[in-house]
Amino acid sequence: MSAPLVLVINAGSSSLKYQLLEPDSGEVTADGLIERIGEPVSVITHEQGGSETVEELSLPDHGAAIAKALELFAAKGTDLAQVDLCAVGHRVVHGGRSLYEPTLIDQHVIDEIERVSPLAPLHNPPNLVGIEAAQALFPDVPQVAVFDTGFFHGLPDKSALYAIDREVSEKYALRRYGFHGTSHDYVSHRAAEFLGRDYASTNQIVAHLGNGASMSAIRDGRPVDTTMGLTPLEGLVMGTRCGDIDPGLLLHLNRVVGLSVDEIDHLLNKQSGLKGLCGENDFRSVTQMIEAGNADAKTAYDIYIHRLRRYFGAYLVELGRTDIISFTAGVGENAAGVRADSLAGLEGFGIAIDPERNAVRGHEPRVISTDDSRTTVLVVPTNEELAIARQAKALVAS
Repeated sequence: MSAPLVLVINAGSSSLKYQLLEPDSGEVTADGLIERIGEPVSVITHEQGGSETVEELSLPDHGAAIAKALELFAAKGTDLAQVDLCAVGHRVVHGGRSLYEPTLIDQHVIDEIERVSPLAPLHNPPNLVGIEAAQALFPDVPQVAVFDTGFFHGLPDKSALYAIDREVSEKYALRRYGFHGTSHDYVSHRAAEFLGRDYASTNQIVAHLGNGASMSAIRDGRPVDTTMGLTPLEGLVMGTRCGDIDPGLLLHLNRVVGLSVDEIDHLLNKQSGLKGLCGENDFRSVTQMIEAGNADAKTAYDIYIHRLRRYFGAYLVELGRTDIISFTAGVGENAAGVRADSLAGLEGFGIAIDPERNAVRGHEPRVISTDDSRTTVLVVPTNEELAIARQAKALVAS
């Protein structure tokens, strides 16, 4: 008798990942990635039964993307209505102060996810679309939410609190929550395991670099800082998000330029970052533009790297001793130039990249630093879906 499976739905700001897998072994029955949702041409890659299907089509929103994924499951011979599912696991970006542990989804949980959606406007709404679609398809299967903010729930006050009026911050729960927590958790544990290190006594920096991007500093197995804050807007330069910015600029946009709050929100979340600087948010397109001699794309890249280096410097100082640096997610795993440029010239800090190792591509963790580098630098493919599946199964079993 085969073991029960978990269907994981991971809806990002412009992407949708899904996997049907067995949590204990990690064996994947089918998986897929839909990219560039909401753009003129979306791309879906679906793998099942040893074959890969790639299609380009128009998918205006996450609802259409989920419908397409379910269509491909059926077309390739897997009727999800007949699969032995023990749970459907959902990545949910923001749960506010009250939701941070893996949680069975009911109407109260849905209402709370919706209530805090203004804190993650690119993510919580598509997360809810995925939940609603799965509830309709599998009404008798437990639905479990795993929150991006969970890993950072215990951040120390010195990095979690903003320097604003305490009464205001406490009344409205204004603090730094951190995001991509499932990925930072998985990658930091996988890195320690790969190197045979004791997680609880290892200091690490994890750079999760995708269309959304964040970094974390982990001391002795506990996160002590991260780049994202109250919302996923703070920190690094991202595909469409600006990252760190002078708060006074927001006031200027409102008072002097005359933009409304909603217009400012749209500008900073959807028309900034790489897209705002050079017109493209996909890092592969930015790279092609640079190779073609586009000056705006080169400037965007330089700003991207500059922000990365700023946070690497801050976290190296914060940790004092850094044992492992890991790059993960779409850009972190595939852009060798980003890895090399963000850590260039740090040999004096005990960090040295081996160019040949860095050029290697693969699907397994790998060392890209030199043998004499005091800090081991890794590329560790993230697997948020496996982490979510295991947490969902554990919750249902309990």
